[in-house]
Amino acid sequence: MRDSVLTRGARGAGAVICLLLALLAAGWIIRDLVVAGHPADVWWAWLGETRRPREFTAWATSALDPLLLLGALAAAVAQVRTAVASSVAVGALLSLAAAVALLRIPLVWVLGADWLQGLDGGLTAWARITVLAQLALAAALFVVVATGRRRPPGRPGRHTAGAPAPVYGVVRAVPSVGGPGRPGSPYRGPAVTAGVLLGAAGLTLAGWEIHWRQQLGWYLYRKGLLGDASVFRALLQPPVHWQGAALAVLALGAAAAALRRAAAGRPAALTAAALLLTHAAVALVHTARAGEFGRLAALPAHTQLEAGTAVFVAAAALVVLLAAARPGLPDTSRDLDAVRAYGMAPDEERPPHAPPPPSTLPPGW
Repeated sequence: MRDSVLTRGARGAGAVICLLLALLAAGWIIRDLVVAGHPADVWWAWLGETRRPREFTAWATSALDPLLLLGALAAAVAQVRTAVASSVAVGALLSLAAAVALLRIPLVWVLGADWLQGLDGGLTAWARITVLAQLALAAALFVVVATGRRRPPGRPGRHTAGAPAPVYGVVRAVPSVGGPGRPGSPYRGPAVTAGVLLGAAGLTLAGWEIHWRQQLGWYLYRKGLLGDASVFRALLQPPVHWQGAALAVLALGAAAAALRRAAAGRPAALTAAALLLTHAAVALVHTARAGEFGRLAALPAHTQLEAGTAVFVAAAALVVLLAAARPGLPDTSRDLDAVRAYGMAPDEERPPHAPPPPSTLPPGW
């Protein structure tokens, strides 16, 4: 099914599922804005402020939720726009589904943990229902991609209307040269740039997770990986170490797709880069608010490495966003079988690759 395309029905179903994901994310963001004393409190909560909005409740969203909202809307738009290549539309659905699945899976057991009993039971129940619904919708996106593809029909040759008479010859159209690859695939330069930077960022995050596992030991690291009251920030925010590991997986997967110049590599790179940029930006804001940048030279090497990692990941993600946002290879398949006719007059306009008529025509021509 390498050359298959999404059917119109599959793209429509994908758009509806993406809109449902966007509505779920928007609903919880609105809820946080309602319970906040001031809208700016939600912003500071997304940047790591641990203060709760009121007693017996908690923030529901994190800085990742606005990105999931925007990503779902962008994926929905990609499905309904016919100008977007089918392979890119598939990549948008798969990238969104992978991000939702990886970032929501731990919340299934976190939101049912005993240490959340101090919160409003109805609130945690609704949050858990939301997570299960999001996971079901992510699975539905995988099903749509797996079952909603077919091979494109062949395009018969056609003659250009209004061809000059008499006709000397016909030639097949030559598609514009955009390089090898499927429509929507990234060009070599942006693909290599995105792949290398995403790979480096993903390996860096994975390295930190390995470091924390060895530094903290499994007992403490497990709390940050699977959830605990000591690392709880928001209802829909994954545990800190799970989030780092999930972003590393997304970055490495997007890097592999980009280096292969797969058409899905561009939406995958955009998704991973946006999440990485937000993750690093939150870390940088926390570092700045703690006043560590002003005395960075006096801080331990470990803290300097953490700050340097955040700067590198943010810069790499920003470059990847710019590279992946560039248009991919054009779709020239619609002109592959087109036939162009041209006349024999010396001043007759001919396709650029058509041979000119001879100076002396054969007898009886």
